[in-house]
Amino acid sequence: MPVARHILAIDQGTTSTRAMVFDSQGRILASASRELPQIFPRPGWVEHDAERIFADSVAVARDAIEQAGRVESIAGLGLANQRETSVLWQRATGRPIANAIVWQDRRTAELCAQWRARGLEPLAQDRTGLLLDPYFSASKIAWLLAQVDGVAAAAARGALAFGSIDSWLIWRLTGGKAHRTDATNAARTLLFDLGRQAWDADLAGAFGVPLSLLPEVLDNSGRFGTTLPELFGRSLPILGSAGDQQAAAFGQACFAPGEVKSTYGTGCFVLLNTGERVVASRNRLIATLAYRLAGKPVYALEGSIFAAGAAVQWLRDGLKLIASAADSQALAAGRNNTAGVYLVPAFAGLGAPYWDAEARGAILGLTRATGIGEIVRATLEAVAYQTRDLLEAMADDMGEWPRALRVDGGMAGNDWLMQFLADMVDLPVDRPALTETTALGAARLAGMAAGLQGGPAELHASWQGERRFTPSMPPTEREALYAGWRAAVARVRTRS
Repeated sequence: MPVARHILAIDQGTTSTRAMVFDSQGRILASASRELPQIFPRPGWVEHDAERIFADSVAVARDAIEQAGRVESIAGLGLANQRETSVLWQRATGRPIANAIVWQDRRTAELCAQWRARGLEPLAQDRTGLLLDPYFSASKIAWLLAQVDGVAAAAARGALAFGSIDSWLIWRLTGGKAHRTDATNAARTLLFDLGRQAWDADLAGAFGVPLSLLPEVLDNSGRFGTTLPELFGRSLPILGSAGDQQAAAFGQACFAPGEVKSTYGTGCFVLLNTGERVVASRNRLIATLAYRLAGKPVYALEGSIFAAGAAVQWLRDGLKLIASAADSQALAAGRNNTAGVYLVPAFAGLGAPYWDAEARGAILGLTRATGIGEIVRATLEAVAYQTRDLLEAMADDMGEWPRALRVDGGMAGNDWLMQFLADMVDLPVDRPALTETTALGAARLAGMAAGLQGGPAELHASWQGERRFTPSMPPTEREALYAGWRAAVARVRTRS
């Protein structure tokens, strides 16, 4: 029988679900993925079929295990998930009471405004590090309790369970035997006290969320449960779990205070390690957890951009301007500039540091000479401008500019964009040898619990870069372009 020295990682994202098998050195042995359909019932609403997420997770995991060889070689399972996406399900049957409400969904903007009017935001920010925004889970739970028939009464009876996608998968993978989450996902709900590392009864009461809905909170590396044997041919221990951005930061070995990574997927998420200190942002960034090991929390500042790869997807699927995302690089590189065109991708409002749920996207500076190339280049440039927005805010909060930026995610493979990013943020941009850092982070967390590798110090030493992009743009050009971006954003904002 083969020695169990491999880790299966499931990376359940906003637009796809993938599984990878890693060896103990972090090398990919197998990979499988499926696209996840998006559901848009109304403008500003985004949903997923939670049952589809579970079925796809099992299917891609089986495919990856088959590619890698025998299931007996798998020592355990690690999970990474799209954060804040919220599911309510029946404890007795395991069936969701409605579609999952996705992190991008803005239906609860009015409810969050009501909470702000009640003066709840200072308490929420002090306890959780978060702002009152539809992005986070609490308002999604409250909406489901209020809008779906019979749900509030069922919740009051203790008949329902809440989870972000990690909890949902753990519940289903274990056949309902484990209702658990990890600390990084709990920290994204607006219901978790960062200081006490526990659910907050005051906030749950203020938001009308019964504590009985909430899962048990564990460290990121440890035993979350055991999968049903019929799913993968034998039971597998679930040994690691983290929200996707925290998993990516772990995979990028951002373990020292001041180290920062930016992940470019559907959205863009910048995490800066602040060590043992919770930093109260003056710039409407959020304080959150980077990870928690052996009961010890490590904190981070985070800025969230809602549309990065999603904007390129819109060019492809909505406007039909490109046949594939890869086409964007050649089109952008084929233009010297955008001729003054800026695209503000506020399709679901603006995230950090603006937090304007009512803002909507715009293309500004159009002339008769504007063509597809200018619009595509402006879309990519917007990713870099938004990243600078976040780094400017982080530098102000921390008192210093980062020394380098580690990047990952699908868009990190775009050489033109990475060079423009380095030019715009005036920092070296380091792309790792393995850009699938979200799945790698989940595998690393599970591998630690399985005893296959050491902790952060060992992993930090083993990080490898593939390419460094260094700034080359003249400062006057950089600042002129960025000033144009700030002016474009001001045109779409509804809140100051």
